[in-house]
Amino acid sequence: MPEQNQTESDPLATHHTPENFSDRIAFRLTKMLRFCADTFFAKRYGHRAVILETVAGVPGMVAGMLRHMRSLRRLEDDGGWIRTLLDEAENERMHLMTFIEIAKPNWFERFLILMAQGLFFTGFLVLYIISAKTAHRLVGYFEEEAVFSYSCYLEEVERGAIENTPAPKIAIDYWNLDADARLREVIIAVRADEAGHRDVNHDFANQLAR
Repeated sequence: MPEQNQTESDPLATHHTPENFSDRIAFRLTKMLRFCADTFFAKRYGHRAVILETVAGVPGMVAGMLRHMRSLRRLEDDGGWIRTLLDEAENERMHLMTFIEIAKPNWFERFLILMAQGLFFTGFLVLYIISAKTAHRLVGYFEEEAVFSYSCYLEEVERGAIENTPAPKIAIDYWNLDADARLREVIIAVRADEAGHRDVNHDFANQLAR
């Protein structure tokens, strides 16, 4: 079992150490996409979240669909993977709906959403067909970066660099937050979700590697 390090500064931040060629491909691709996001969005975390969450909602739906069809073809149960993956996709979709209310994306960012979703859907579909293990590892690394990004977002809010605005009603209803919840509470809830998705996808990749 590869080492997973937990940082002292952020108890939710763990890293799955790449241990083979497949893992290293997933890790390097994640770092490349992270570089692109950092270059384009810098510290505009709300707008970054809008773009990234529309991509994050793709893997669970694609993987769930493919495993659903596999289960039908083989006439066998999937062990609960389909439901977990579809729940993940819905959770990421709710992240997107929330940050649309917070960031109010402009027409150009909405265009980027369409482009990013189309490109990533196609690429992830092909990757999952070729190597489901690599695909799940990729999502695990994506979620590691998501935890880090939301931790940075939280830090900016807590030090006053970003206004701690009231939480949107959709977020209050979805996470059962207090009626007077603020952006800080939303980020904490989303970050916890991303940490859960990270662990699930790394575990799926580990199971497929056996």
